[in-house]
Amino acid sequence: PEVPAPQAASPEALEAVRAVLARGGAPEALARPAVDALGEQAAELLRTDPWHLLAVSGVRPEQADGFARALLGSECGPDDGRRTAALVGRLLEQAALRGHTALDAAAVRTALAGHAVRDPDAAVLNAVEEGVALLFGEGGDAEPDETDAEDGEQDEDGVREADPTADADAAPVRMLLGLDRYALAEESLADGLARLVNTCEKTADWTEAAAGAPSPSAAELIRTVASAGLVVHSGGEAARAEPAALIAAARGLGLRALGAAHSEDGRRRLAAATGDPATAVTLAGLLSGAQGPGRDEDGALALDLLVVLDAPQLDVEGAAVLVEALADGARLVLSGDPGGLGSAGAGRVFADVLAARACPQVVSRTPDPGPIGELVSGIGIGELNQVDAPGKEVVIVPVRDAGEAVHRTVQLVADSVPRAFSIPAEETQVITVGHGGAAGTRALNEALKQRLNPGPGRFGGFDPGDRVVHVPAPGRAVPGVVRSADGEGLHLDCGGVPVVVPQERVESSVRHGWALSAHQAAGMRWPAAVVVLPGDAAQGLSRPWVYTAFGRGERHLSVVHGVDRALPHAVAEVPAQERTTRLRPLLEALLTPDAASSTG
Repeated sequence: PEVPAPQAASPEALEAVRAVLARGGAPEALARPAVDALGEQAAELLRTDPWHLLAVSGVRPEQADGFARALLGSECGPDDGRRTAALVGRLLEQAALRGHTALDAAAVRTALAGHAVRDPDAAVLNAVEEGVALLFGEGGDAEPDETDAEDGEQDEDGVREADPTADADAAPVRMLLGLDRYALAEESLADGLARLVNTCEKTADWTEAAAGAPSPSAAELIRTVASAGLVVHSGGEAARAEPAALIAAARGLGLRALGAAHSEDGRRRLAAATGDPATAVTLAGLLSGAQGPGRDEDGALALDLLVVLDAPQLDVEGAAVLVEALADGARLVLSGDPGGLGSAGAGRVFADVLAARACPQVVSRTPDPGPIGELVSGIGIGELNQVDAPGKEVVIVPVRDAGEAVHRTVQLVADSVPRAFSIPAEETQVITVGHGGAAGTRALNEALKQRLNPGPGRFGGFDPGDRVVHVPAPGRAVPGVVRSADGEGLHLDCGGVPVVVPQERVESSVRHGWALSAHQAAGMRWPAAVVVLPGDAAQGLSRPWVYTAFGRGERHLSVVHGVDRALPHAVAEVPAQERTTRLRPLLEALLTPDAASSTG
């Protein structure tokens, strides 16, 4: 969902924060982000607890420590409860950026020790008592409360020892720490998914619709959805035709059915597959009310069936909001490719629902066509195969260093791909591993702008015609083109949708977009993709990354290859990074194995 722009900070609040920052020797430039993070009372919060400065993005613990010493003098030390609570909160926030909704308490204690906290056990308990974090038990028969945590015996590493009177066969309890926002989201999501499972009723005869499906997998999906309130559908790009067939079948039965995609590009592709633009929305547009049927008299989405495409991109907070908006009796289908990168936000909703076996699962039998489909399918099972590409659908371009990688990338986008495939530069997407480095998105975008749309960048670094990516909220990357700028801000065309970015938000939310990261490109496709792998990219490669990046081109894929054996190693040996979440056990507790079946 869209996140509203932060309210403008009042001059009085900014001036008060500047005064506190100056007294503590911190840069005045932190004043506005501090008010954005802490609110109008930021100055008072920082005066009484200087470690609140850690809530400001980019501030490191040692900088907050220096600020605190300047303000508090000898009153503060490494085990000050304010410091340790702030450190716990920071550790959990940083973990959320990596996709975790919780952390093993032992890992938190170890990290605290690395920040010179002498009593990590006490620090963890203090953070729980102060409401900074919640404590959970995973496994065993019951979740602990704060008293359990204080009274339980701990070993030398701070891990609770087993009760000698307990059942020897009982599963050990692993202690997890989490922020309340993610704990509440996971619990709300689990309850909501269980509600959909338990309130589904058969309201129509789907037999004829399944018989008329365009493929066996589409027929299987239709039959499964006929009798289930929650279904998981998995498959590659070609399998997107199956949810489209389901939506068309449901609408033919008189049901209010809709598909929601992660991106505007995904929405257009779904609309093309169903043949009806009214059947497809973006998830953000649906939840904001800008697209779709709106809400009924009870405030629920006016839908009988919702299919979410690109479901691995769902983070736990967005998923919780979505499921809460569905009425009792509505059907939800989560459809996506489990081989790709996960959500930019915290959680692994799609993977957890799959792993919990909380509902019927339909696995598509429809393979992705052509050389690119064959290559990506192999990557999905850990094999980087040479594929026969008589039409040069897949081209490997070896390079020696990052400078050559940038040069060859610009050459491919501006000359080679347009000449060989009649694909214009604006329909070719460059994808690389990171934003920094000599061949990251920043360097590539600078080189591509110079070649494709040179200009002085008179609108905050941008010119009309620049390809950009707009990030209206964390985890949402919306490609667009700059049209103009005026007193209102920067005017963009984002897939046919006009967007105005206020001047004060341009620097933080708009980047050039000829080159994207694979996370930004997830859920979208272009006629051609150029994947850039300079030598310093080796550490950022994994099987899901390669799978996602290589699958973004519909007709052509060029790989600018400078990582030697690191590429096949990543595909064969580097799986997705594990995320610590609580959704799976919550679902398993709510929905017994008897509720699940598997097909496909």
